[in-house]
Amino acid sequence: MNYANLGGIEKGLGSMLPVNLVVHETSKVLEIEYEGGKRYRLPFEFLRVFSPSAEVRGHGPGQETLQTGKRDVTIVTLEPVGHYAVKPTFSDGHDSGLYSWDYLLDLCEHQDEWWEGHLQKLKAAGIDRDAPMVSASHGCGH
Repeated sequence: MNYANLGGIEKGLGSMLPVNLVVHETSKVLEIEYEGGKRYRLPFEFLRVFSPSAEVRGHGPGQETLQTGKRDVTIVTLEPVGHYAVKPTFSDGHDSGLYSWDYLLDLCEHQDEWWEGHLQKLKAAGIDRDAPMVSASHGCGH
């Protein structure tokens, strides 16, 4: 899936907006290109683990849900949301995360450190990265 025409994207003050998004289904990465040719490749697993949804992040500090079992997740669809974000639907059914352009850039620029932090949290919790998610109710309707 190629989203080269993100038509109507308007530049915000200080925002770096992507000029091209490509969903690479085989390698399971989202390629994001910015003006000037700067490119990033974000694995689907990384995007799913760091979804900005309440289901993943909770409703405040300390309410995050440690994500596991997402290594083989794929992006089924990627839809533009207004002029400010994209909304992926993942193969595990997760579709409530809106990835703003600023958040996507943040993910690109901090990918290595955030991923290392995730792996450290898994290790500290004694949880395997590929363990199935344990269903938990947060009382927030998700």
